[in-house]
Amino acid sequence: METHLQQQLEALKSALLRMASLVEEQIARAITVLVERDFELCEQVIRGDQPIDAMELEIDDQCIRLLALQHPIARDLRFVAASMKITIDLERMGDIAVNIAKKTRKLSGMPHLKPLIDLPRMAALSQSMVKDSLNAFVRGDEQLAMDVCARDEEVNQLQDQIFQELVACMVEDSGSVPQALQLIFISRHIERLGDHATNIAEGVVYFSEGRVIKHHGTDDPNQSPTRPVSGGPA
Repeated sequence: METHLQQQLEALKSALLRMASLVEEQIARAITVLVERDFELCEQVIRGDQPIDAMELEIDDQCIRLLALQHPIARDLRFVAASMKITIDLERMGDIAVNIAKKTRKLSGMPHLKPLIDLPRMAALSQSMVKDSLNAFVRGDEQLAMDVCARDEEVNQLQDQIFQELVACMVEDSGSVPQALQLIFISRHIERLGDHATNIAEGVVYFSEGRVIKHHGTDDPNQSPTRPVSGGPA
């Protein structure tokens, strides 16, 4: 028979999954706005941010009540601490989706510089990282979480490549500057999605094993594998 603490932890996980689902939908819509220049959908993305913000507050309240009334320990305490951090990353990813949509809206009426190839590729990779980080959270799958962390460098490399190509476009044709700048901003937003997915993956390793892998320092023999739980996840 489940204890009241276990029921509350399951309720917290369910709330996190609902929030994660909203965020994934927002990201998918924002990328569609970018690729298809669908400006009607752009407005839906902007309006969709409010429910995510509300869920962040709701989950924070659940976590605080759990800590104050149930006094979880060990893995349960790490789970609550990691959940509080994951909600921050989810909320920021929701903001990033809105930013991508708004930046794309500024491209309205501007000609395409060239067919979008690398940006959608980078977006797909970031989206897969977000999806896998959340799956790792649901399953407590440390290996999948570590795989998400490993993919972050590929996103960074794509962002650097896109930046260099767009700078070259601006140097060659000064008329391309307005479009190129917006695309640079968008690429930075997409790169940040990968960063937040990595943060979530690091949180999974923390609550599953009590290990802190922030900055991917797990191979350093001089680094302590754990930190005091009271400090929360890295």
